[in-house]
Amino acid sequence: MIPESFIQDLLARVDIADVVGKYVQLRKGGANLLGLCPFHNEKSPSFTVSPTKQFYHCFGCGAHGTAITFLIEHTGASFPEAVRSLAGSVGMTVPEQEQTPRQRAAAQQRKAEVSRHQQILDSAQAHYVRLLSSSPQAAQYLKRRGLSEAMIAHFGLGWSGTDRHGLSQVFPRYDDPLLLESGLVIESEDGRRYDRFRERVMFPIRNAKGSLIGFGGRIIGKGEPKYLNSPETPLFSKGQELYGLWEGRAAIRKEGFVLVVEGYMDVVSLAQHGLANAVATLGTATTPDHVRKLMRASDRIIFSFDGDKAGRRAAWRALNACLPLLRDDVAIRFLFLPEGQDPDSYIQEFGEEAFRATVAEALPLSRFMLEELASRHPMGEAEGRAACVHEARPLLAQLPEGALRLQIEHEFAKLVQLTPEELAQMMQAMAAMAPSTPAVAPAQGSAGPQPGPGRQNARRSGSYGAASDEPPGFAGGSYHDDVPVYGDDGMVPDYGVPDHDLPVWEGGGPATAQDASQRGWRKPGGGKEKPRQARPSSRAVTPMAKRLLRLLLTHPELAAGLGDQQLEILDHGPHLVMVRELIALINASGAQHAGPLLQALEAQDPDADLVQVLRSLSAELLSEDELPDPQAEWNDALRRIELEAAKAEQSTLVAAGLKTEDERTRYQELTRRITLLGRASSH
Repeated sequence: MIPESFIQDLLARVDIADVVGKYVQLRKGGANLLGLCPFHNEKSPSFTVSPTKQFYHCFGCGAHGTAITFLIEHTGASFPEAVRSLAGSVGMTVPEQEQTPRQRAAAQQRKAEVSRHQQILDSAQAHYVRLLSSSPQAAQYLKRRGLSEAMIAHFGLGWSGTDRHGLSQVFPRYDDPLLLESGLVIESEDGRRYDRFRERVMFPIRNAKGSLIGFGGRIIGKGEPKYLNSPETPLFSKGQELYGLWEGRAAIRKEGFVLVVEGYMDVVSLAQHGLANAVATLGTATTPDHVRKLMRASDRIIFSFDGDKAGRRAAWRALNACLPLLRDDVAIRFLFLPEGQDPDSYIQEFGEEAFRATVAEALPLSRFMLEELASRHPMGEAEGRAACVHEARPLLAQLPEGALRLQIEHEFAKLVQLTPEELAQMMQAMAAMAPSTPAVAPAQGSAGPQPGPGRQNARRSGSYGAASDEPPGFAGGSYHDDVPVYGDDGMVPDYGVPDHDLPVWEGGGPATAQDASQRGWRKPGGGKEKPRQARPSSRAVTPMAKRLLRLLLTHPELAAGLGDQQLEILDHGPHLVMVRELIALINASGAQHAGPLLQALEAQDPDADLVQVLRSLSAELLSEDELPDPQAEWNDALRRIELEAAKAEQSTLVAAGLKTEDERTRYQELTRRITLLGRASSH
């Protein structure tokens, strides 16, 4: 295992412009370098390399990363290979992280097991490919399906043969337990073994790294099931993998969308006819894991289903898997082919252009959802509309906060003849009737605010109480980027959300910023956080939190200069959870540029909310000028946060009536502090 500290040191010494420049012709474009993207076909350059931030980004296909990422994506190198290649170019030797003897033994055992499974699958794949070349029956079937030899080779198609013990020709030890674990053979109750796949065209299934992890087999004669997958194994889980994602990665970037179909043959046939950006679920309904992988592959996803009842049911299940993961920057659509047609038969009968025309007419997720809901109820009568609202409530509740949710809610309100306000009230009433989960309070000794009564109280009062209502932010929900943090009068605006997900911080505060990670702030992928109630993932950010994240992303050195007072201010902001996570990561990794910082974060948890937010910010940063005084910007932001918190606490004291001498004294202290902060901010 390569230590993270070495990776950061390597990225600090390597110039990404030199690495990319070996493969892409770059020219000066302001503070950045421009060139034609190597990951998709384009005529005008949209591929940008930032020498100051040490990362690249393509505004055409979305490809981005560091020098390490570039070598992996462009040359196909593994992560260790890319690191060793870069290290050799600057005269560094890659160290291996020290481990205990037990850890080394366990790691070697895991590596050996994976390697052995991989060898077995690779040997079986070579056997299936050999059998295909000698089987007129299978070759004729593939020819009849219109597949060329080049396409067969591209997907590595094979033939299982008809022998019940065909793999005994490949593996001398047919009783090897690993053959059973790899899913290649089945053992009956009496202990006899036989090959799982017989009389089937074989489709090798590869993971995102291109490694073979399992097989799918399609029977070409009579028999059931038509498609048969490898079982769950240490390498393969059908609920997490997508067939064709590895083979279609370049085409997905080129086409700008990923097409999700139901069968292996659909994927291969579409590629044969010029649409190589299709993937297939592996004989199972679409899962949230599938959706996450699709979103990482492209920001445009089109699900293709048969137009019959079964196809629409499958589409509805896919929609349900998508709802909690929807984002404003990702478009999801649904394509329904004529009844009796699948993508394979349709493109063979009508051709590529006709199929592309149907793709262009795919329904947006919102339209499919609302039309499907309306079709189930008599919308011409009050009872039918009420029943439609009842069915839609749990679906709407799954949607993450954001512009898309608002749009869908407004469209649905029109459909059921309600105003958006009436629908919002009904949704809030439904949430109020749901079983409540007690919020987790900060541990003793921490200064986090307590959860309060919520959005409605905040709206009525026009401000936040320090001990009752949370300011907007990450910890309890998600918000729009266009919502101002401060009103024209400097007061907190009238929106908010109860915080049901405050992290539990342990211990007190350190004396220096270098110890910030020891404050108990949660680190991505680990840390001291105690178990807590899960929350919906979201990439939306408040403007203030976004401002701090941008500053830290472009100037990681700001984290090292934090004093105790600034750390205390950040501790008090429940809407600054991601800011605290990023500071902890900077201190732990030692990253000096935006690119290496993203590299360190993605290495820990590529699906973390913070990763998604920083990815979206990284593209914006490429077109921005350098700040003349980032430290002053940072100090100003923290003053505004402290000002907001002071006003919120003051409003709470006023609402309580200032009944005690301590409360009145505290109110006067806050007034003086607010005046000082206001003057500093105005300067």
